Amino acid sequence: MKSKPLLSVLLAATFTLFGCNKQEATETAKNKNVLTVYTTVYPLQDFAEKIGGNYVKAESIYPPGIEAHTFEPTTETMKKLADADAFIYVGAGMEGFVDQTIQALQNEHVTFIEGAKGIQFLDSTDEHEASTEEHDDGNKDPHVWLDPILSIQVAENIKNAFIELKPEAKDTFEKNFASLKQQLQQLDKQFQTVVNNAPKKEILVSHAAYGYWAKRYGIREISIAGLSPSNEPSQKELAQIIDTAKKHHIRYVIFEQNVTPKVADIVKNEIGAEPLRLHNLETLTEEDREKKKDYFSIMNENIEVLKKALQ
Repeated sequence: MKSKPLLSVLLAATFTLFGCNKQEATETAKNKNVLTVYTTVYPLQDFAEKIGGNYVKAESIYPPGIEAHTFEPTTETMKKLADADAFIYVGAGMEGFVDQTIQALQNEHVTFIEGAKGIQFLDSTDEHEASTEEHDDGNKDPHVWLDPILSIQVAENIKNAFIELKPEAKDTFEKNFASLKQQLQQLDKQFQTVVNNAPKKEILVSHAAYGYWAKRYGIREISIAGLSPSNEPSQKELAQIIDTAKKHHIRYVIFEQNVTPKVADIVKNEIGAEPLRLHNLETLTEEDREKKKDYFSIMNENIEVLKKALQ
């Protein structure tokens, strides 16, 4: 995403408006002995909660069901971040507002944590890159949280940052991280079992968000749109996708929980495929919240969908 002058104005106005109240809010937070943490995508929130335990209160700044690629913070969001102990984001240019936010909050006490620091991101190599040269994600695939093994690195980055912020709780953070790591390793084994036992390896998806599954487990992802759901293929590319789907006898087209591009519906109708839903976990829906779903319950549902899609 490109920097927006409007965002710069918003950030400058934010601190003029609430400078007096910020110190009072900060003192209150310190007295509670709990780290106030905000995140972008939902897995960062969930990992922060699981690692932090009673020492951390974490919340995503994304409203339920929003398209994360196009999110811009409001003045109220900026107030929250300025009063927070930490803000966790993915990196790789996924969150286009982060650089300006870091600059605007450089004199505040908030710690910025790059969740995917040290991870080598996949390049955007989907079939439509040539026709969508300007991805919001900076030509990198940011969806590392969908890979359980890479998620261990994300969780460890969060754990290490929490230890620096609250060293007296180190034992708790280490213990909770070890438990989370074990769960992620088990999830990885579940993915391996499903894919290894599947009769086919191709999935047809509306949005190229599953490249890390392709690399880790050998799935072939045929995408209708690019890394951003707003990117759509040309008529020629669309015809190629339909031919490929027919060639591999694909019976399902996979949509995401928060968007159904019209072009994906065209493909579904052309090949007579049934629709399935995979959850990209960028944000929770209202239904997810009501049912108190977390990273693992949603990923287990994704595994069941993947099992069906690979039939």
